[in-house]
Amino acid sequence: MNTKLLSSLFLAVLLSGTAGAALAERLTISCGRFPAEHALCREASERWAEARGHEVRVLAAPALAEERLAVYRELLAVEARRLDVLEIDIVWPGMLAAHLIDLRPYLEQQEEQAFFPSLIANNSIHGRLVALPWFMDLGLLFYRRDLLEAAGLDVPRTWRQLADAAVIIQDGKRANGDSRFWGFVWQGWRYEGLTCNAMEWLASWGGGSVVEPDGRVSVDNPHARFALQRAGDWIDIISPSAVLTQTERESLQQFAAGNAAFMRNWPYAWAELSADDSSVRGKVGVALLPKGGVRGVHPATLGGWQLAVSKHSEHPELAADLVRYLTGSEIQRERALRGGYIPSRPALAAEPALRELHPYLALIDREDLALVARPSTVAGARYETLSELFQVTVQDILAGSADAETALSALADDLQRLGHDRRAR
Repeated sequence: MNTKLLSSLFLAVLLSGTAGAALAERLTISCGRFPAEHALCREASERWAEARGHEVRVLAAPALAEERLAVYRELLAVEARRLDVLEIDIVWPGMLAAHLIDLRPYLEQQEEQAFFPSLIANNSIHGRLVALPWFMDLGLLFYRRDLLEAAGLDVPRTWRQLADAAVIIQDGKRANGDSRFWGFVWQGWRYEGLTCNAMEWLASWGGGSVVEPDGRVSVDNPHARFALQRAGDWIDIISPSAVLTQTERESLQQFAAGNAAFMRNWPYAWAELSADDSSVRGKVGVALLPKGGVRGVHPATLGGWQLAVSKHSEHPELAADLVRYLTGSEIQRERALRGGYIPSRPALAAEPALRELHPYLALIDREDLALVARPSTVAGARYETLSELFQVTVQDILAGSADAETALSALADDLQRLGHDRRAR
């Protein structure tokens, strides 16, 4: 079933009436990008409903973030009353804030201090806490530990070292007749995942954040140009041209099939690569993404998903209670153990049992880790347009259809106009 059909069915369920008399205690939550993630959310939500004596309906929205956002916007625009709790991406609070309740009045004193401060700050719009962090994400480098060891190579710490190692391993595989093997796979399709990859490249070389927290457009600079040109040089050398059509799922499939030495992806990939039926089980390592050079930083785009309550909900107090339950320690620990999700609570992320199971949790403490926040807070409702403009420019540079200097100069002009339009409003 394609994603457009799923989106239509999702809308139809929420906008239509239900058979029989509606129960005042019935809530609807949308959660879960993938089947396993949806199952975890459904099980936890149903336990909450049983314990509270209420009923909950758990719907899976489209997996692609852009399609899910479109569905949410349509439902919120018509003030759909049957959508109570929404799972939202980390860059959506500013876009959807007008339709979300402030959760602070429903929290106990000091409760929000149990979460990572950066996530609470991200979800606070004009003093209103419009969502609670459910789990944190960050971009990571997955590598074939067995292939590095066989070639006598260390885990790369710079992009130059990664490119060199990728060529050595790739050439060895090709010499043995494996024409499908590539050195490095990542997400180059024109969607939010490309924004995440490109911002990591910029940050690793000191190329700024596209738009800085003070609103200054910074994308047109020599470091940003070099970072994107360098990534474009990977195409058809260590990365297939097909990478420009790949999302996280396609990259993971290629890496999991044993057809790549390195992969940039999110922590959820670890659980799939470590599963009993994985062909690379026990052969994979995880590390921070490479630095731009000896003076660079190890970048990781800050990601994650939050739980919010629609202001059109008929039961905001119950919905807020469901959000508190799902983001609580018990459920987050379960999700970390079963699905590999990084808890949004620092105390949980530091638990030895979780760190033994998921080695990437220890990377959060690295002093040389530079978390990269996308400029969604400063852009607010205009972030989606900002990101789309950035994606178009980056993909044109990667594909070789645009010169980096000319393209970034034009992008800077577009973002300046976008900023002026936003301030005018």
